[in-house]
Amino acid sequence: MPSVHIAIAYYSGYGHTLEIAKAVRDGVESVPEARADLVDVADMTEEKWATLDACDAIVFGTPTYMGSASGAFHAFAEATSKRWMTQRWLDKLASGFTNSGSMSGDKLHTLQYLALLAAQHGMHWVSLGLMPGWNTTTSSEHDHNRLGFYLGAGAQTWNDQGPDAVHAADVATARHLGVRVATQALRYQPAAAA
Repeated sequence: MPSVHIAIAYYSGYGHTLEIAKAVRDGVESVPEARADLVDVADMTEEKWATLDACDAIVFGTPTYMGSASGAFHAFAEATSKRWMTQRWLDKLASGFTNSGSMSGDKLHTLQYLALLAAQHGMHWVSLGLMPGWNTTTSSEHDHNRLGFYLGAGAQTWNDQGPDAVHAADVATARHLGVRVATQALRYQPAAAA
C-alpha cells in the first residue's frame, strides 16, 4: 500500500494560524497511510528544508496581514528561490490556508499568492473542494467552509481573542483540507511514479 508524507509549512504570529495548521495535520493523519509534519517557516533549518524537499505535498499557511501573507512567510517564500532554481519541488502537490480577523480580510489575495508561489515551483494546486456554507437562510455559521472559499481554507478569528477562540467551523474546514490533500496525494502517487 502506498504512503504519503505531507508537510504543512506555516507561520503563526499569535497562535491562531497554528491552530488551523494543526487541524490540517489532523486531517492528513486521519487518512490511512498518510503522515504530516508541521514546519514553522519563521526559523528554517537545513532539517526543515530537507523535510519540505522529501515530502509529497506542501500545504502553505499564513495569517493575512495587510492584505497579503505575513512578512515572515514572504521571507520564507523568497528563500524558496534556491528550490525554484533547481525545480526541486516540481510536480509536488500544494494547497493553502489563511486566517485573519475580518470575515473577508482580503484572504483571497493571500490564497492567490500561495497558489502563485506553488505555480512558480511547478507544483499542482489542490483546491478546498467544498461548497460554500452559511449562504442561505437555513444555513449556519457552523457550516464547513462558512466563509465561502474555493481556492483553499479561509478562517476568521477575532483580533481580541486568543488561539482557543478559533472558530470550530474553520477548524473543521481545515481538517477537511488536510483529508483532501492526503487523499489526492495517494491518488497522484501511482500516476507520478508512472
